[in-house]
Amino acid sequence: MGYNFWEITDPGNSFEWMIFLTKKYLSMFLEGTWLTLYIAVLGTLLGFVLGYLIGIIQDLRINQGDFFVKRVLIRLLKLIAAVYVEIFRDTPMIVQAMIIYYGIRQMGVNMTSVVAGILVTVLNTGAYMAETVRGGIGSIDMGQREGAWAMGMSPMKTMLYIVLPQAFRNIIPEMANTFLTNLKMTSVLNVIAVQELFMAAKTVGGNYYKYFESYMVIAVIYFVLCFFFNKVFIFLERRMKGKDDYALAVEYMDNQ
Repeated sequence: MGYNFWEITDPGNSFEWMIFLTKKYLSMFLEGTWLTLYIAVLGTLLGFVLGYLIGIIQDLRINQGDFFVKRVLIRLLKLIAAVYVEIFRDTPMIVQAMIIYYGIRQMGVNMTSVVAGILVTVLNTGAYMAETVRGGIGSIDMGQREGAWAMGMSPMKTMLYIVLPQAFRNIIPEMANTFLTNLKMTSVLNVIAVQELFMAAKTVGGNYYKYFESYMVIAVIYFVLCFFFNKVFIFLERRMKGKDDYALAVEYMDNQ
């Protein structure tokens, strides 16, 4: 009869300790994994929306015929967007978490650590995605905008129907990278007592003073999650990309 690692009750080496801790604290690891995914997914999606809005604001242009109030408003919005992006890109996420969580609570608002963690992730993601969106918008040929304007489309409709759909496709790889980064960066939220995966490993490791083995368990979990989602994003990117013009041309010539 073979040796069943899952039935280990008196672990000896590190591998056996990993099996033992996983079995005994499986529910805690699963809850930590779920919370990690919840914060990463929600934070990335909301942060992407925020980044899209900030990217559009940064791309706004002031024309000679614009009214004074409109010019002032656009400059003010662009200034606010620039300050926001610089602050969140130039400070560590772990510091942002401490300032936002304890700062908001100090103002008398009873915010839970999970809500604070999601807020930090959203704001941090929005700052990085804003620059990505701005670059994606800038990658679209200006001639397409001019052609749309010549056909009578307003700048807003041109942005919504011509520029943004193409920019979205161009920034999907960066959005995927941002999600994978957020999946790993949720580990810093343990400083504000978010019971995510890293916090679960820290708690489990402290029960037996087996921190190495406990962190090895979550290292495997992080690897599996990131590997899986990376493959999913690659598949989606290929599906959205479709065939290029050259492939279509070759296929057409072969059928003649």
